[in-house]
Amino acid sequence: MSETVIQVQNLSKKYILGHQQEGRGGQKTLREAMVNGAEAIRSRLLKPVKGKMSNCVPEEFWALKDVSFEIKQGDRVGIIGRNGAGKSTLLKILSRITEPTSGRIGIKGRVASLLEVGTGFHPELTGRENIFLNGAILGMSKAEILRKFDEIVDFAEVEKFLDTPVKRYSSGMYVRLAFAVAAHLEPEILIVDEVLAVGDSQFQKKCLGKMQTVASKGRTVIFVSHQMAAINNLCSSCIVLKSGELEFYGNTEQGIRHYLEPCVQSDKKVTDLQAFRPSWAKSLIKSAKILDSKGQEQTNFPLGTDIMIEMTFDTEKDTSLKSPAMGVVINHATFGTVGGVNTRMTGFETNGREFSNALMRCSLEHLPLLQGDYSVDLWLGDGLIDVDTLTGYLNFHIEETDIYGTGKTPFGNMGVFFLKPKWELIKLA
Repeated sequence: MSETVIQVQNLSKKYILGHQQEGRGGQKTLREAMVNGAEAIRSRLLKPVKGKMSNCVPEEFWALKDVSFEIKQGDRVGIIGRNGAGKSTLLKILSRITEPTSGRIGIKGRVASLLEVGTGFHPELTGRENIFLNGAILGMSKAEILRKFDEIVDFAEVEKFLDTPVKRYSSGMYVRLAFAVAAHLEPEILIVDEVLAVGDSQFQKKCLGKMQTVASKGRTVIFVSHQMAAINNLCSSCIVLKSGELEFYGNTEQGIRHYLEPCVQSDKKVTDLQAFRPSWAKSLIKSAKILDSKGQEQTNFPLGTDIMIEMTFDTEKDTSLKSPAMGVVINHATFGTVGGVNTRMTGFETNGREFSNALMRCSLEHLPLLQGDYSVDLWLGDGLIDVDTLTGYLNFHIEETDIYGTGKTPFGNMGVFFLKPKWELIKLA
């Protein structure tokens, strides 16, 4: 039986929102203490701001609440959840970057983590120097690092910039080198966050292949991603977090289905939208729906149906959108992205007209998708610039249907699209 390498018991993490200093009993890392100290000095230098801010009441926010699980040696565990579910907080605690408020964790083995661009690298040092620095932090000798050095450089493809300070690296170069260091310095446990999304698709495939190699050697991999196909291909088990709580831990396919389980969109509140958009997005999309051909909101459809994807936007106090653009990407629960389209590529133009609010609708006729669970990503653009997006907020299910009129239904394991063939049988002389 495999040995337990990570044990998490009743783990909780609380943050204080507002202007309140932690008491003496509050646990802090050195990094948090330095940041809080700098903020305290800044607060003394600035005059109090009159109005609502001066009456701000501190608020407790529990990023994690009573989370417990075990991970065995050699496990490949995916962690999924909406934005704000607690994924990054959990990884920071496992990586010993921050301390939990309550509960305990036990970790056996050397941990290498890649959580965000910049983690573990000193910007003033060169790429070469940072490789040795990271190796030393992981407890490796100089001889061990030298033995892996060429592999790291070849994988990262940054040989020309090896003696350049990493502060001059692009985000893609930074991530390539950081991942190469984390994956090649032989950690017993490799923790990787969504940061791989910074790289191009070819590099992402390269990284997934490397993580599979690491796992095949009996090491443990923990991987956070919003790409369900990557989670499904790499991970043997899956953790689903929601609002800081553990909702599911088990088989990967079952976990993905649980995460993407269709729900009635009309039951969602507008305030829920924020959990489905990245930090850079403006909160301009106000509603999103999936409709049938009659304009009725639905989440279950037969094969070959027509569907309409609808969203409204409102710039409120911001300036109007000069040329509103809409994008739609459809994702299968297991196979990942299956198709996408936007108004720019199809030539739908607004002739430079400005809109402060509007309803935009995308109609898709005879959707050729096989039975299964799907999610929809929505994009709102202003001309050539993306200004807001909702990832996975909309979900729908395609049901088994006698699409060919033969009393039989297509097999759901034959891919994503159903085909409409024309058969011929010609006797040869």
